[in-house]
Amino acid sequence: MVKRKILLRGLLGFPLGVVLGDAIAIAISFVQGGGEYTPCTPQLVEAVGGETAAVALQTLLCGVLGTVFGAASLIWQLDRWSLAAQTGLYFAVTAAAMFSIAYAAGWMGKSTRGMAFYMLIFALIFAAVWAVQYLVMRRSVARMNRSLDSRRE
Repeated sequence: MVKRKILLRGLLGFPLGVVLGDAIAIAISFVQGGGEYTPCTPQLVEAVGGETAAVALQTLLCGVLGTVFGAASLIWQLDRWSLAAQTGLYFAVTAAAMFSIAYAAGWMGKSTRGMAFYMLIFALIFAAVWAVQYLVMRRSVARMNRSLDSRRE
């Protein structure tokens, strides 16, 4: 049953990763493209020998990234684990995939400074999203507790 859930989440994550990757490429093109659509980095185009191959590879990599994030989302359902353990494992799994794919796709600088900067940005975004989700869930639990308390009275 767990393998089936992992597979299902991964399969659902693939198209979401592709769509998000395309949306990010469009947003970057608006900001940095100077009126041109720049679907991927020049480094990736050069590495694979052409823009079509680069876009195909990046699309596949974005899908793989979506698959990892989708499958890893099951970590949050490990009820016997502490929130800290769940967060640590989820961060480790997603960061490993993100950094590997970002390095391969040329989304980060190949220097130590470039990689450190990319890791910092990823960690900050991760922390911000985690904090927002935590606060939303905490508020939801408080609301449920108030509802239960009012039923008891």
